[in-house]
Amino acid sequence: MTEWDVAIHGGGAAGLSAGLVLARTGVRVLVIENRSPRNTPAEEMHGVLSRDGFSPSDYLAEGRAEVVRFGGKILAASVVRTERTPDGTFATELDDVSRALSRALVLATGLRDELPPVPGLEELWGEQVHHCPHCHGAELRGRSLAVIGGTWREMSLHQAQLMRRFSDRVRFFPNGIELSEAEHAELTAIGVTVTPGPVSRVHAVAGGEVRIAAADRAYDAGAVFVAPFPRPRLDGVHDLGLALDERGFVAVDAGGSTSVPGVWAAGNVSDPRAQVINAAAQGSSAAIAITGWLLAADVAAAVRGEEPCFA
Repeated sequence: MTEWDVAIHGGGAAGLSAGLVLARTGVRVLVIENRSPRNTPAEEMHGVLSRDGFSPSDYLAEGRAEVVRFGGKILAASVVRTERTPDGTFATELDDVSRALSRALVLATGLRDELPPVPGLEELWGEQVHHCPHCHGAELRGRSLAVIGGTWREMSLHQAQLMRRFSDRVRFFPNGIELSEAEHAELTAIGVTVTPGPVSRVHAVAGGEVRIAAADRAYDAGAVFVAPFPRPRLDGVHDLGLALDERGFVAVDAGGSTSVPGVWAAGNVSDPRAQVINAAAQGSSAAIAITGWLLAADVAAAVRGEEPCFA
């Protein structure tokens, strides 16, 4: 018998939500997490019903406590390698040289944000430089706002337009993005100022402002938005042979099932646009699907006269 029914890679909203639902059904669940969620730099999260303005770290701490309360285990570690063993179970090797065997896996490892290569952005990331208007726009309403273009062209243009809902002082720095005449006309029509030329640096100045050096002069803004290029965190799972979508994220069906039987994915590792509330919902959906999958296997084992894995 395996040590765990389900091993969950990742302890963010998606992983903890899956862990909570599974633990409540009596499933032996292990959540492996290295305490490096995507929203670590942020002091507050927004758009989460009943938790708007709540601290992300406090949110995760409460989630871990809930998983443990129902019998789940939280392990602070990093996944080094994952493979399917000859008997069909999954072996997760960790950086502390331990090994966790499980009947099923949930990948909830999230993504990495690749910022545009502008000096200063990383230092201000999560404080005065943001990526999500839905997450942070309302708190910056009425301030002067700057949008710096990046390699995710479509999202940069979307940001530049959407920020007009929060301020009548929006400046867009394409920063290498070539705008068509139609795109330039759309931005100008809604009152967005387009400033061509590369952005050479951003840094904080007095009064909570951000100074953007571009086009041989400096511009000050109350906050900066960028569209980082999202990269899924797939460390340690390449040997599973998971199918990826056209963006390089784990391909899943509506219930989070991947191309590998017994493996599910939830949150940003399969959906780069998922916010906290979406990731938690996807984790819950995956957990419910896994419960049914495990149950079918246990019932079949009982019919064969084997010992089922019930509590």
